[in-house]
Amino acid sequence: MSLTDKAIEQIRELIRSGALPPGSKLPPEPDLAAQLGLSRNLAREAVKALAVARVLEVRRGDGTYVTSLQPSLLLEGLGGAVDLLQSDAGALLDLMEVRRLLEPVATALAATRISDEGLAEVKGHLDAMREARDDVERLNAHDAAFHRAVVAATGNESLVTLLEGVSGRTLRARIWRGLVDSQAAGRTLAEHEAIFSALSRRDTALSQATALLHISNTEQWLREHLSSTPVAPETPAAYGP
Repeated sequence: MSLTDKAIEQIRELIRSGALPPGSKLPPEPDLAAQLGLSRNLAREAVKALAVARVLEVRRGDGTYVTSLQPSLLLEGLGGAVDLLQSDAGALLDLMEVRRLLEPVATALAATRISDEGLAEVKGHLDAMREARDDVERLNAHDAAFHRAVVAATGNESLVTLLEGVSGRTLRARIWRGLVDSQAAGRTLAEHEAIFSALSRRDTALSQATALLHISNTEQWLREHLSSTPVAPETPAAYGP
């Protein structure tokens, strides 16, 4: 480990041990450096790195605080990392596999927990998809919102954040799919209607199966098109709808 990495780990240990709980204010830089046996430069670099990771928040003129440490905050950088993998076909297929492993199970869980209000939100996006079937951009915007609403119904913030990180930046790839495959809109609508129907019945097994079928079809499409079409910078996503 570099000296900076060791300094980062020392501050993280203070947080893990409860010496610096969420929302607490760090000592002034000279005091923090002395407490940890670091130079002020190392303490400063460690604080900067942890601020980038959203573990710490530097408030100008006020000091440095431990953030809430909520999953939605700490994991939000995942989407940015996914975006950097846009030109790596192997990585995109790996991400598609992650989605296939997680989202069907999340959909089954949503079937047991979704409220009437949550179901109405999912239906609203499905209705909007039907209306926008000739408008690729609108269709896919509501497609993404449909999936987001389904996973949000689980009430599991970590799961929501993980799947949003993997799928939240797929909008342009969905548009790419719609432009390349003129039949994508009809198939996508039918698959989403099946997912909604299963959720409406609160049928966990069927919800999981319909989500798995939908994602597997998208994965198959992706594999076929990656083998024949290079992934362009304008299409930086892990998978289609």
